[in-house]
Amino acid sequence: MLAAVGIPGVVTFEEAYFVLRVNVSDVEQARQHLRQYESENRPAPPPPPPPRLHANAWVGCLIYVGCLMGVAYAISNGLVRLDAFETGEMHAARVQAGQWWRAWTALTLHLDGAHLAANLGAGAWFGYLAARQIGSGTAWFLIVNGAALANLLEALFGPPEHRSVGASTAVFTALGLMSAYSWRERYQLPQRWARRWGPLVAGVILLGWTGSGSGTDSAPATENIDLVAHVAGFGVGILLGATAALPRVRRALDHVPQWLAGAAALASIAIAWCRALLS
Repeated sequence: MLAAVGIPGVVTFEEAYFVLRVNVSDVEQARQHLRQYESENRPAPPPPPPPRLHANAWVGCLIYVGCLMGVAYAISNGLVRLDAFETGEMHAARVQAGQWWRAWTALTLHLDGAHLAANLGAGAWFGYLAARQIGSGTAWFLIVNGAALANLLEALFGPPEHRSVGASTAVFTALGLMSAYSWRERYQLPQRWARRWGPLVAGVILLGWTGSGSGTDSAPATENIDLVAHVAGFGVGILLGATAALPRVRRALDHVPQWLAGAAALASIAIAWCRALLS
């Protein structure tokens, strides 16, 4: 390398060491070139360990599909009270009046088959990815209650006339959850900034691509999407995912059985519907 930059030198072997000898006048320049060569040719850091993945992530997705299909079947076939849809939809004025359960029940209601199918597919996919990272029960507990929290925030701080239904708030909560969890879990690993921030950037891109279309989560009287609910769900998911990935929180969550967390997610929906139907 020194010869290539015009610095003559000789390598000798003395007392078990290789010694590089150069002219006294070239010592400082040789040292500078050697330091530069060393900094430019440092070995790449070892690849980060593969992320921990949980088994049986499909279980929560299957229950999610069954829950949405079951509610749709029960209401469309008159198995519950005839005004169940109106009782369960998100109606900001009534939430502000104390009907908190609508934040949960509205997640299970859909306007038509296309609306339901879109949220079934997207929710099962994003939920599966989140469940692979966090565990099926824990992921769906955070998704369901995070989406309900987003609905509550929109209802409490939005216009009283706002009305909406649909699981897409939960879909984007799942997207934010897995994006932030991936980012925070691997934030300290030696990697380029693009790899470090990649999950969050990808999540925002998917939010813009899939969350700004038309025909989802709209009120019955309109054809506009509930963009605020999508953004709120994604934001709540980001906060939950970043928190769940913290080492101390992750250790605490690992002590909660996945079946118990999943049962709590189902219980929150069941309690909300019981309260709605008995109101």
